[in-house]
Amino acid sequence: MQGLPMSDPYLLSEIHDDFRAMVRQFSEDKIAPRIEEIDATDEYPEDLHKEMVKADLLSVMFPEAVGGAGADAITQAILVEEMARVGASAVMIPLLNKLGMIPVLLRGTSEQQLEWIPRIVAGEEQAAYGLTESGAGSDVAAMHTKAVRDGDDWVINGGKRFISNAGVATVYTIFAKTNPEAGHKGISCFIVPASTPGFEVSRYEHKMGIHGSPTGELTLDDVRVPTSAMVGEEDEGFRIAMMTLDRSRPGIAAQALGIAQGAFELARDYAKERKQFGKRIIDHQAIGFMLADMDMKTRAARHLVYEAHAMIDRADPQLTYVAAAAKTFASDVAMEITTNAVQVLGGYGYVRDYPAERMMRDAKITQIYEGTNQIQRVVMAKLLGR
Repeated sequence: MQGLPMSDPYLLSEIHDDFRAMVRQFSEDKIAPRIEEIDATDEYPEDLHKEMVKADLLSVMFPEAVGGAGADAITQAILVEEMARVGASAVMIPLLNKLGMIPVLLRGTSEQQLEWIPRIVAGEEQAAYGLTESGAGSDVAAMHTKAVRDGDDWVINGGKRFISNAGVATVYTIFAKTNPEAGHKGISCFIVPASTPGFEVSRYEHKMGIHGSPTGELTLDDVRVPTSAMVGEEDEGFRIAMMTLDRSRPGIAAQALGIAQGAFELARDYAKERKQFGKRIIDHQAIGFMLADMDMKTRAARHLVYEAHAMIDRADPQLTYVAAAAKTFASDVAMEITTNAVQVLGGYGYVRDYPAERMMRDAKITQIYEGTNQIQRVVMAKLLGR
């Protein structure tokens, strides 16, 4: 990467500020009153999905040409950040519907895009992304799901694991090997409606956090789709998957950023009210310094998150590196800050009367999904060595 030259800075406008204020109000009014119940019951919040559709917030994630609002990527980052500030699981609704359609946006035909995306924006359909398998997480080329050509159809057999939005989604982008002998060069991508015979959500995961956003295992048993269901060219799936992750990792970084911001504010406000030894605990240096570090690292993460999103819009060649860096840094910061928020609240941080423990549980997955942070560091190190 020849020393990673500096990229152009991002700029925020009054439009971004106004949009932030609107989403923050929506989140406080609609998500905040529901998030503790969602966390306790682990039930998908259909009501919040409807509210987001009603407020036209899902359209923010898609281009105008396919029925979206045509918002820039930083606006999308602000949407995710502000929702995650009060409810990290609720923000999975716009994030996952966008994720499932990124391959279609990147390499799909106009017919494929217009068949699904306007209906997702309207709340009539939901999407999911089917890449990971039990033995093929970081090592995508190790997947066993196969697609075999049969006349004018492809027949898919196999399974997917840890699929977010499983059971809620009505359409999935599924990756399968069409040329098993070619390793990662023999993978293709298909659009598979959930109603297709042989397609089944066979089990659900019981997770530490992000309750209310279902994660499940998919079984594909002689799932037959037409050749028109292929996204892009045959054997182009690995490239599509990597391009998708370059554009989805900044969204996870924005989610982590929102969690960190919410946890910092909770800890700060508590520390300004709680008194020990005759003064507010924020006035004790041990706590004051901890809060200063929390705020500093959150602000630093925000710059990296916004930089990555700005790179998406201008198709910056450094996107792969900065997307990995933003996801890694923001998620590590979120884990540190939520852990420290629990510490600042003491015993109250460890009980469910306060949201600190939920934020800590929700933060952990941001270090894992969309590629573990260990893999992100591998990506960055390889690019630095070029």
